[in-house]
Amino acid sequence: MTLFSLVLALILEQFRPLNAAKYLHQPLDALGHFFESRFNDGQASHGIIAWCLMVIPPVVLSAVVYWLLYQIHPVVAFVFNVAVLYYTMGFRHVSHYFTRIHAALRAQDLPRARELIGQWRGHLHELSSTQEVTRLTIEQGLVGAHRQVFAIIVLFVIFPGPSGAVLYRMAAHFDKAWGARIGPAIGDFGGFARRAFYYIEWLPARITAMAFSIVGDFEDAAYCWRVQAPEWPDRNEGVLLAAGAGALGVRLGMPIHQSGEVIERPDLGTGDDAEVEYLQSTVGLVRRTLVLNVLILLLLGITRLAS
Repeated sequence: MTLFSLVLALILEQFRPLNAAKYLHQPLDALGHFFESRFNDGQASHGIIAWCLMVIPPVVLSAVVYWLLYQIHPVVAFVFNVAVLYYTMGFRHVSHYFTRIHAALRAQDLPRARELIGQWRGHLHELSSTQEVTRLTIEQGLVGAHRQVFAIIVLFVIFPGPSGAVLYRMAAHFDKAWGARIGPAIGDFGGFARRAFYYIEWLPARITAMAFSIVGDFEDAAYCWRVQAPEWPDRNEGVLLAAGAGALGVRLGMPIHQSGEVIERPDLGTGDDAEVEYLQSTVGLVRRTLVLNVLILLLLGITRLAS
């Protein structure tokens, strides 16, 4: 049932992509504003209370609903799984910008590519070179594929029903809404959201990095993971990007032009400079990783049936 739920959700998302901004982000933003307006006084303890009241009940409710529906009939529980996965995962969230930036770079329309990567990342990149835009697009593609698909798969398998998918999507959203913010308006309120997502992300990030290594250049991916990942500011993201860079044989990271400033970043990868052709290689790596995930789930299902 796990494998079929995931495959059907991905197929539905490809043929009828969800308007995430309207049906997912808007309700979560409204929920976040509600709790923040009532609990945010800049204290970390109140951030813990708000996060728990906001995230834990939907996670528990999704597990309970799944269990009750399974008692009625497994097919009804299966439909519930597919519905929740459809709302919490999807390649289209990543491929929308990735494909358009790739097309712009192939057409040598650098201004359009800069505009698109700026929209995707939420920063201005009007001074970025073609290689910078390519590096950033690969990085966003790898992290996005993980956070929209591969991490959901891992937690969907581990937790009962679709509760793992609900937990990851809500934790990721409020890490961005609260944990990534700084300043007197937020204070220490978002600290717990940031730490919670780090620990929730820890295992899925390393499983995805291992999958990148298996379907790509394993030796270089393992080396970059071991040596370069600790230098990246976000350790979980560093694991993903270092392993992805090594698996692809491309150099990522490095300084970039962002909002009129030069942002210093560590080097990732030991291969070639990021040329436009590596965008297609990134698509291939992500597709092979998805196939590997499906094969592993299939083997687990066969093993479970055999036992």
